[in-house]
Amino acid sequence: MSIALVAHCDWSIDRQKRWQCVAVCNGSRWIISAPEPVSDTAILLSRLRQCAKFAGATLVGFDFPIGLPEAYGRALGLFSFREALQTFGTGSFAEWFLVAERRSQISLHRPFYPMRPGGTQRQHLFDALGVATGNDLLRHCERATGERGNACIIFWTLGGNQVGKAAIAGWREIIIPNLAEIALWPFDGGIDALANPDVTIIAETYPGDVYGQLGIPRRPIWSKRRQSGRQSIGHHLIGWLAARPRVDGTAILDVISDGFGSDKTGEDRFDATVGLFGMLDVVDGYRGDGVPDDKVVGRWEGWILGQAGARGRGSRRREGPP
Repeated sequence: MSIALVAHCDWSIDRQKRWQCVAVCNGSRWIISAPEPVSDTAILLSRLRQCAKFAGATLVGFDFPIGLPEAYGRALGLFSFREALQTFGTGSFAEWFLVAERRSQISLHRPFYPMRPGGTQRQHLFDALGVATGNDLLRHCERATGERGNACIIFWTLGGNQVGKAAIAGWREIIIPNLAEIALWPFDGGIDALANPDVTIIAETYPGDVYGQLGIPRRPIWSKRRQSGRQSIGHHLIGWLAARPRVDGTAILDVISDGFGSDKTGEDRFDATVGLFGMLDVVDGYRGDGVPDDKVVGRWEGWILGQAGARGRGSRRREGPP
């Protein structure tokens, strides 16, 4: 595997809350930089490629959904998620990215709902899209695990855990403008197969899953939204760094000890860093990518990098540098 740079972007519809943490390979070690704002998304991928020290692949993770539930994809009459991305926003799908304001506006060609609260129900979405239950609109990687419950349905756009508006922003700003120049994992292949010089690989991540991978307990209860909460579990991040001889985290030790700052974007710097740790564990073989050998996943649904699946590949743990 030839990867020159790994970056994790903590995403938000609020541009001020988009932060990234980057690790550059110097040939033998990963050098992690302190979290920084994502800034201009129009040049984000090219800017990251320029930061690489040698001609390897650039792997960039985003914590917004990259993929569609099979039941919805099958109803579209298209072949794959990649083909759908080329279609959304054009022709009969011209309104696809517009969140429906009224129940009557929901359709396969305009699936996001609702624009605002008030007389809205998830059942409106199920009826309009022709599915029986919410599970039909969940990708397999979004369904409950031993560590968490079901994720929010991608097309439902209300509530603190909704991800639909973030997906809309991410697909329009990052994926679709660069679609011809990027490799989408796992749709275009596995990380190993895609990691060729000058290739930019885009992958979906979920920092919440990485908490458990780093040994961060759910109890006693701590809050990532509070500096004190982030400080209380900082030793888990320090321990991860100490156990990874290929990773130089000198530049973020003070950031971790400080709980990632006291301002409201501290939680975003925290998730950007945690997400990067999870990505590096996959790249360096401490953890498998988790993706099941399933045509539905590879064609429509995608996967969360490093999340173990029922039929996913297991750990490829190494005891030292490869």
